[in-house]
Amino acid sequence: MIEAFANHFSSHLGRHLFYWAIESSSATSGNYGLNLRLSELINKFHGPLERGVQVLDHLLTLEEDDFAGHWGSAYAHNYEPEYAARVPENEELPPPEHMETLNNGNGLLHSPPHNHQQQQQQQQRVGGGASPAGGAGGASAGADHNIQITQPISAPSSPLASPGALNSSSSSGGGGAGSGGGISGSPTAFCLPSSSAAAAVAAISATPTSGSGSYVCSAGTNWHFAAVAASNAIDTADPNWQASKATVLERNAAMFNNELMSDVKFIVGGEFDIDPIQTIPAHKYILATGSSVFYAMFYGGLAENKQEIKVPDVEPTAFLTLLRYLYCDEIKLEPEHILATLYAAKKYIVPHLARACVNYLEVKLTAKNACLLLSQSRLFEEPELMQRCWEVIDAQAEMAVKSEDFVDIDLKTFESILSRETLNCKEIHLFEAALNWAMNACEKMSIDDTPQNKRRLLGQALHLIRIPTMSLEEFANGVAQTGILSSQETIDMFLHFTAKMKPSLGFPTRSRAGLKTQVCHRFQSCAYRSNQWRYRGRCDSIQFSVDRRIFIVGFGLYGSSTGAANYNVKIELKRLGRTLAENDTKFFSDGSSNTFHVFFENPIQIEPECYYTASVILDGNELSFFGQEGMSEVLMGNVTFQFQCSSESTNGTGVQGGQIPELIFYGPTTVTAMSSPTNSLCPTPIGGGSSNAGATSTAAVGTVVPNGSNGSGNNANSSGEDGDGST
Repeated sequence: MIEAFANHFSSHLGRHLFYWAIESSSATSGNYGLNLRLSELINKFHGPLERGVQVLDHLLTLEEDDFAGHWGSAYAHNYEPEYAARVPENEELPPPEHMETLNNGNGLLHSPPHNHQQQQQQQQRVGGGASPAGGAGGASAGADHNIQITQPISAPSSPLASPGALNSSSSSGGGGAGSGGGISGSPTAFCLPSSSAAAAVAAISATPTSGSGSYVCSAGTNWHFAAVAASNAIDTADPNWQASKATVLERNAAMFNNELMSDVKFIVGGEFDIDPIQTIPAHKYILATGSSVFYAMFYGGLAENKQEIKVPDVEPTAFLTLLRYLYCDEIKLEPEHILATLYAAKKYIVPHLARACVNYLEVKLTAKNACLLLSQSRLFEEPELMQRCWEVIDAQAEMAVKSEDFVDIDLKTFESILSRETLNCKEIHLFEAALNWAMNACEKMSIDDTPQNKRRLLGQALHLIRIPTMSLEEFANGVAQTGILSSQETIDMFLHFTAKMKPSLGFPTRSRAGLKTQVCHRFQSCAYRSNQWRYRGRCDSIQFSVDRRIFIVGFGLYGSSTGAANYNVKIELKRLGRTLAENDTKFFSDGSSNTFHVFFENPIQIEPECYYTASVILDGNELSFFGQEGMSEVLMGNVTFQFQCSSESTNGTGVQGGQIPELIFYGPTTVTAMSSPTNSLCPTPIGGGSSNAGATSTAAVGTVVPNGSNGSGNNANSSGEDGDGST
């Protein structure tokens, strides 16, 4: 029956055996497991399957075959991300009844079942789930290998599909752990704390992204590189393999992770026992042409002619990612190894790969991972990434310090955050975050989390919290109950709140300045009519986009045009139909044409080149002012706003006229020069702390205005054209 089966499917079996061999060879078996599977099958069916083997050999030599997307190279000239499944369309596996002898009597399965214990062990090896450094992310590592998302290096930038979407179940911990001082530093001179690195990478998902310099985000792990190595080894086994490679890039790519003509081997990994030690073959000439560090190692004046070089401080996956770029001119970033890859790129001075890693991290930056990425960016000396982290932390400080990853930052980064003048956060929240950080530090040191131990670990960082600026209730019900302060400090603090003669304190008494809000005005004038603008619980809505990342704080709204009135209002911000933030509140209108500001509970991060929908529902019996002479494009500072009509607007608001005249936001700023180590952690704040909040300019450009000003200077009783409001 086997002979009949082989003869019947000989033209397709090579392809199917290839799929099965890849799936059934484990991640740890590498080249040997893959070659063993292929050898067993070919030896068992060598006669009838000769044609099938030819198909298999042909498949392995075609770089742009339909299955090559599984390796991430099929779409090298496409501009859109592709989703390459394992089995090509319109092809089916042979029926199970014909396969009982192909897999030890169990049937040839496309995804053969694995022992549950083996699967857990593999997840722990890949994600670090078996160690404290791995965290919970390791348990889900490698869970999604069915689809690989590829995007070419030359693809143009595209907006992030889902802002802030970093919580993917397929992400894993354990990345980024390594040490070394760059070119000549000692092995421990530039150490990535394993727990911090694991926590950082656990927050990064495998969602495809883009930035200035596109890249591929792969959900695979080390088994993927082993399969590529097996493919290249089989490919170059042909004595005339060079004839099938038309370009230098193709020929170099065939040498990637290939023993053929290899003149050096790297013994990679093992320092933190996160990944197993792996031996990786390489070619000195190719490495030296892509890295000045490799050139110095192999051809410099102090070069040593070693056949094996130990690299314990770099993860094998990160090192292979580096080599793939040097051999194939291809950047494939795996989110669980992104920090380790950045470390490798920095160590061997490969700036383009390092830039791709930083771009990826900037796009993935949210309040949940900003503090930890700030800590890592300081180690990597990446000022632009540090600046982006500060922008998020300043604007969304409360969310940032309440994130799970905050407790994993180092002490210096922790102190720099607490000393930040522009934090948009209550001091009681900073105090609670400091207690959580100290408790986690006690656990790391295996000591009891007593108030005395936490106070000792906090050290001078505690005195950076501006406890005197809290309310008496916050202090009495919070800080005073924790036992962190001494008895004398507690008494002095109560006297500070209640007595006329206030004692001297060891804590700052001046409140933080916070960020300066900016206001985008989209109308050039406002007006009122006897029959509009009326509210009957219907929605006023407008869509907008920006060209730089900002944080929306709230909206400015028009009030009553017929005298003082109260309004119930619901404001909402959406992206692709999903509500990002909302707030139900009230505001009092004094009957003037001034706008009234309504705020969200927390600032909302707005990604560039994505449209968001701002909506408001007002409930009130009084008519209100409305905007007119609307602008579809407004430049506010260094941010350009684009406006367009929203289908959700049922009360007449549009680009030309209506409600929601203002968007209140925190804007970006440029990276400034760092003059000292202390300042290097605290570049210029996002809101430009020294800017004049009351400055005015023409409405067409936009301006920062105090609450209560419409920024237009137009007569409230304008006789312009009718607005769009309902009567």
